[in-house]
Amino acid sequence: MKFAAYIIIGSVAFVMIAFFLLGKKSQNGSAIGLVDGRLAPCSGKPNCVNSEDGTPDEVKVKPLAANSLDNVKAAIVSLGGAITSSQDNYVSAEFTSGIFKFVDDVEVRLGDGRVQIRSASRVGYSDNGVNRTRVEAIRAALNQDYQDK
Repeated sequence: MKFAAYIIIGSVAFVMIAFFLLGKKSQNGSAIGLVDGRLAPCSGKPNCVNSEDGTPDEVKVKPLAANSLDNVKAAIVSLGGAITSSQDNYVSAEFTSGIFKFVDDVEVRLGDGRVQIRSASRVGYSDNGVNRTRVEAIRAALNQDYQDK
């Protein structure tokens, strides 16, 4: 019985250390940026969503209904994101999780009369829907902003 307790405690400690190290790893780096004037495609792992045309359905989201990137930046900041780059037609931001400090990148670009968005985890395989939920929260914050005016 005592041996089983040591195995369980050791396993939990190993998992916690692994998540801590992955969180540290995710803190290094930055958003991918534009690739040929578009947001980068998702890598094929289910930890990314993207609104660009040609994105596979399982990771596809709708573009944002916004008339400027200033509104999108305000929505991102209101949800806890930190703007890391801002240009005329492109914005990148970072969101950091609470416990293990995992960093996710959110990127938006203005083009073709629409605001395209991409949200992706820097490390790991699955995100349990966090990036899709984040995009929908940004969308809801933008809709609230329009309703307040």
